[in-house]
Amino acid sequence: MGAKEGFIQFKRETPVTRDPQERVGDYKEIYQPFGEEKLNHQAARCMDCGIPFCHQGCPLGNVIPDFNDAVYQKDWSEAIRILKSTNNFPEFTGRICPAPCEASCVLGINKDPVAIELIEKSIAEKAYELGLIQPNPPKKRTAKHIAVIGSGPAGLAAADQLNQAGHEVTVFEKDAKPGGLLRYGIPDFKLEKWVIDRRIELMKQEGVIFTCGTDVGFNIKAENILRNFDAVVIATGAQQPRELKIKGAELKGVHFAMDFLGRQNQVIGGELDENPISAKGKHVLVIGGGDTGSDCIGTSNRHGAVSVTQLELLPKPPQQRTNLNPWPEWPMTLKTSSSHEEGAERIFSILTKEFIGNEQGEVTGLKLVDIEWVEKDGKMAFEEVQGTERILPCDLAFLAIGYTGPAQNGLLDAFGVQTMENTLPKSKNYQSSNSKVFLAGDMRRGQSLVVWAISEGREAAVRVDEYLMGSSALPQKDESFYQVEDHIAGVD
Repeated sequence: MGAKEGFIQFKRETPVTRDPQERVGDYKEIYQPFGEEKLNHQAARCMDCGIPFCHQGCPLGNVIPDFNDAVYQKDWSEAIRILKSTNNFPEFTGRICPAPCEASCVLGINKDPVAIELIEKSIAEKAYELGLIQPNPPKKRTAKHIAVIGSGPAGLAAADQLNQAGHEVTVFEKDAKPGGLLRYGIPDFKLEKWVIDRRIELMKQEGVIFTCGTDVGFNIKAENILRNFDAVVIATGAQQPRELKIKGAELKGVHFAMDFLGRQNQVIGGELDENPISAKGKHVLVIGGGDTGSDCIGTSNRHGAVSVTQLELLPKPPQQRTNLNPWPEWPMTLKTSSSHEEGAERIFSILTKEFIGNEQGEVTGLKLVDIEWVEKDGKMAFEEVQGTERILPCDLAFLAIGYTGPAQNGLLDAFGVQTMENTLPKSKNYQSSNSKVFLAGDMRRGQSLVVWAISEGREAAVRVDEYLMGSSALPQKDESFYQVEDHIAGVD
């Protein structure tokens, strides 16, 4: 550890954001540059704990104290070496991860945690700047061919690992460009797409083949993939949005969040001239209090919405941890995103009842009611508050209430993959009911985080490598991890 009292000497500091009124005029990332001396101070705050709980908090198992110390010592070569050993894409996670590692930071017991996400992003960008990240194709090839279906973070991680193991990897992507929800879901003000393009170009130079505009099951049949490849990894995400089953949900102006966000990213990327869903001059309601809902707020404000209101079924979280939510659990506290700062009303403990429409079939309002959460038979339930039913004006509504699992388009059936009652595919150690087909990411475990998707892709790659070669030298997690994962996937 470089600075023995760094956590006492320096306070947590993160980059300043651009003024909200300025940044709503563009889709650029919102943060100002952060000086190297300041970053050095932030790395110095790491206490090099005897038991680094940040490892437990990170799904990738990043060796955080070690790369913090390397940054403090200004040894960028060592910092990126350590970070790359567990994380294929730190330039992604350093921008969009909710940082469960920081929630588990021991310093967070009674102080602000170490700014791990900032340090991770800084290592990646400094490594690119110094030429420490270069194409590194494998020295030997195995003559094994692998198809990876889906180019989101899970598919990219699996492809990257399997390519490094020497296999010939082809990534099939239904959209025009690779990246999955990194490209077509996350707004540019959180992740500019040149960051993805830079990494994709690197992977191409290392030998990964990308075939875009190819919807497996339609453009190319599953049987052709199974016949021409030695193994298949399906990583198509959890694309089936959860419906809001209330009257009027079919009205014009009621949309799933990703239809809005994806098309806006296509506009910015030059694939569309304009977004067919426009929030300009409209009263916008966002139903759902998570990150996707927040992204709808930021994009609606950039369109020029008259008002944006976010509705959440759950009660308003506390500002600080409660006794029932101790460290190192994920803090169930109020989160204020950059999009909230740009302007939005947030209403908690709300039950949506009915969308109201006009004669043209267009949404004009939303009937809702306040609710109270009470304990019944040891479980929390809600009751409507009498006399609070009302109608909010609504010209445009976005449903951001999560996803139920893989898209129901017949892809899994075509590959002979059995599913469970919750529509998630059956798997054991990432291998599906078809021994040649492996699964990774949200489509296997359900809607989750980008950092979990990268972890899933890495672990699936190990299992594919073992299947093809009998053993694998790729890095992997210990057996206890697989026992937990099999439980998640419904496998005994």
